[in-house]
Amino acid sequence: MTIETCVELKTPPLPYYWESGRTVFQASDRHPNRRQFGLFDLLFVASGGLHIGENGEEWSLGEGDTLLLLPEGEHYAVKPCERETVFYWVHFEHSAWQQGPPAPLVDLPEPQSPFDHPKSIRIPKHASLPNPMLAFELLQRLIELPVGDCFWEKQHLLTRLLAMLEDVSSAVAANSPPARLAEKAAAYLQQHYREDMTNEKLAEALHFHPNYVVRCMKMKYGMTPVHYLLQFRMERAKQLLVSTEWSIDRIAEEVGFRYSPYFSACFKRSIGITPLRYRKQYLV
Repeated sequence: MTIETCVELKTPPLPYYWESGRTVFQASDRHPNRRQFGLFDLLFVASGGLHIGENGEEWSLGEGDTLLLLPEGEHYAVKPCERETVFYWVHFEHSAWQQGPPAPLVDLPEPQSPFDHPKSIRIPKHASLPNPMLAFELLQRLIELPVGDCFWEKQHLLTRLLAMLEDVSSAVAANSPPARLAEKAAAYLQQHYREDMTNEKLAEALHFHPNYVVRCMKMKYGMTPVHYLLQFRMERAKQLLVSTEWSIDRIAEEVGFRYSPYFSACFKRSIGITPLRYRKQYLV
């Protein structure tokens, strides 16, 4: 399975649940046409088939297929249903979103740590669910909740549905060539973290152009190889500071730094305190 387009929901805030339902169309029925609807319309087909268009694109949805219609523009029925069709729908709101490829290779601002980027939820625009019954069970629970009540439970079920769809997107992206190359690069850096490393040396070991390796690492991990290596060295240093009585000089050398003062400066910039103070806070 391939996913050509994803909708990225930037958080915070989290998507906000509005309403949901289960609809049965007979042969010749059509999905309603809407312009500037203002809400996301998430469709799950349980049986039959839906033929939907949006802003010039068209999809034919079968059993187990899902489609996320955007709050802007226009969506419409391409043609009527050819047989009885059962589908679930969920309307939700989100203010910060964009549509694009599932794993764009773009230059991201370099983070200070792996946790500095806000979380983005990537939902496939159109996908076939590997286990649709799990989604149908969540959807049935959602629509059985009373109208105007159970706010947090509805939000929780929406979050679980979106997480399920994100897992589909992630599983496809994880098998892409850029993701596999980024994982190889990360493994190489972890194996050779004590050595002097440059983008060129890493790329030569992997037999790819340095710029491409950098882009793949940014796509997968949100940081360049150099920054990934620094973060790995800092994590290793934290382990040694707590688990050994080694001197700062020895730990600096162990994690790939030639000069202890430079190691201490990097550690403080990354962790927020000096190596010695980090160690002291764990002493009994």
